[in-house]
Amino acid sequence: MLVLIQRVSQAAVHVDDEVVGQIGPGLLALVGMEPGDTEPQLRRMAERLLGYRVFADEAGKMNRSLRDTAGGLLLVSQFTLAADTRSGMRPSFTSAAPPDEAERGFNRFVRICRENHAPGVETGRFGAHMVVSLVNDGPVTFLLRP
Repeated sequence: MLVLIQRVSQAAVHVDDEVVGQIGPGLLALVGMEPGDTEPQLRRMAERLLGYRVFADEAGKMNRSLRDTAGGLLLVSQFTLAADTRSGMRPSFTSAAPPDEAERGFNRFVRICRENHAPGVETGRFGAHMVVSLVNDGPVTFLLRP
């Protein structure tokens, strides 16, 4: 499992010109599921995502988490994040979870995040062609691994 997080002032996901998820200040998280991702990994990643300190405190240091700021969380499934790009000129997706497994894992991850982040969790639409718009605040972007 890989999660690319971006601190945003706003973000939205459109499918067929319809907004399916949007947030104000918070985190946009692109989620790549890998084969064999387990419940403990999903829980650990949710804990890291919600507790990762990427928001400024009073001194301007990244010392506050999404939990601390009660910001929005927009989760977007992105299988291309798990691509193997180590060689050649075309990505291989053998390192990404198969669609059924990825959807189950992503949906479970969303439920875990919703159980642990009352301010709200929005999502894209699994398997759809999504148009993601965001205003990256910083820019601040990190790749989280379990």
